[in-house]
Amino acid sequence: MLLSFKPKRVRSGLTANGLREMDYKKSTTLPISDADDRTFSRSRRAMLCCQKARQLERAGEYEAACEALGDFWPDPRRSVALKDLDLPARAELLLRAGALTGWAGSASQVGDAQERAKDLISRSIEIFEQLGETARVAGARSDLALCYWRQGAFDEARLILKDALHCLTGNDEETRVITLIRQGMLEKAAGRYDDSLKAYDDAAPLVESIDNHAIKGTFHNELAGLFTRLGLAEESEARLDRALVEYAAASFHFEQAGHLRFRASVENNLGYLLLKIKRFPDAHAHLDSARKLWLELKDVKCVAQSDDTRARALLEETRLVEAEAFARQSVSALESGGEQSILAEALTTLGVVLARREKAAQSRAALERAIEVARDSGDPEGAGRAALSIIEELSSRTPTSELVSAYQAAAQLLEKSQDPSTGKRLISCANKVIGSLASSTNDGQLKDHSWDGFSLKKEMLRSEKRLIQRALSDSGGVVSQAARLLGFRHHQSLIALINSRHRDLLAVRSPVKIRRRSVMWKI
Repeated sequence: MLLSFKPKRVRSGLTANGLREMDYKKSTTLPISDADDRTFSRSRRAMLCCQKARQLERAGEYEAACEALGDFWPDPRRSVALKDLDLPARAELLLRAGALTGWAGSASQVGDAQERAKDLISRSIEIFEQLGETARVAGARSDLALCYWRQGAFDEARLILKDALHCLTGNDEETRVITLIRQGMLEKAAGRYDDSLKAYDDAAPLVESIDNHAIKGTFHNELAGLFTRLGLAEESEARLDRALVEYAAASFHFEQAGHLRFRASVENNLGYLLLKIKRFPDAHAHLDSARKLWLELKDVKCVAQSDDTRARALLEETRLVEAEAFARQSVSALESGGEQSILAEALTTLGVVLARREKAAQSRAALERAIEVARDSGDPEGAGRAALSIIEELSSRTPTSELVSAYQAAAQLLEKSQDPSTGKRLISCANKVIGSLASSTNDGQLKDHSWDGFSLKKEMLRSEKRLIQRALSDSGGVVSQAARLLGFRHHQSLIALINSRHRDLLAVRSPVKIRRRSVMWKI
């Protein structure tokens, strides 16, 4: 039996002027006010400001962290003031500015944020390499990989994380555990669940040894997400129970760290788990809580992801009108943010909702765009899932040749997937494609080497009827739209064709609406 879990809400007490006392004493022995002490050299003050900003960043207080760097980075959209700083201070300042550009840009969905973050972090890496600071190089590469991952460039992020781990010696456990957690997160997003679990297994003993609630919370939250996916794919109640236990641990540690932003993430993830096991009232309660917290934090991306999760919940409940509204809202918010992988996921959700609402043409456009966005960004798993959705949702309205092409593309894109549910979907879709092939073979097609009973006129009528039927289906029965799809200049031509040759299609078209007489006639 699944455990129940009701995490408490907690507010962060962090500001740009200081950390919560309990967390700050654990993180540093330097007084907070030292960063503002003008008796220190400019380089020393820069290092202290970076230290303060890093703690705020880890607590999810990105705006406050940017303010902490204000003396050296007054405008986050402009360059960092590096004049009169020594090399270590320059490297630290570039790294913090880069990491914060990535985090804050992701939250606000600023289109070029990840590119600017990559540039700043890369410049910091160059300096750290000059200084021979291998641990700092590794940490910076871990932050750089995060930028590539946000853009959906999974292969590049994977290579950078491997390089980061290779740079580390046994002395910097905190950087190693952060990098391993990110490796697990990346592989989970890429559908490589075995690789993800291995990364978390490697991280587990290190997590126990460090004294950082934010890192511990992230580990448990991400591990819970992996057990959620495995539990759902394998229909394993034990794994789902384990996921709930991990979510409880994550919530505790985020509460201790004062990390409101990631606490909201736990709420959203719990909502997703609960909707998948059909506990809809509980799911909506958690999703409401997560969305409210993210709105307070003005986190555009996370609100959009919450809306996507909500759309899926409403889809499961067949509340399709509401599902479409949330799905469109999610896609709209993610359009300009540059995070292509999550945009593709939102487009896939929208495409499925539109298909269920009998809006086939719009559904196809959304799903085909999801494939393109995911594939171009380097997320084959996301592209493959969207391709499978075309077969699952639109098979009856798609020519057999296109279904075969969609399946071949999906199979190629998903060949490295370690997600058990993907294998099940591939088998199910293969059966649909085979069924379509069998149907097309028996439906009005000629037998090889036989002209017995053939009539060119009848064959042309059958083909004409199939094309009109598909156009009506894709346009939701609206004759004017179907006429445009078929290339008619006037929809009356299509109406005449249906009335004269294909009267059985009258039931497919939408009911004729009596148009109101224009008020102009009354004048």
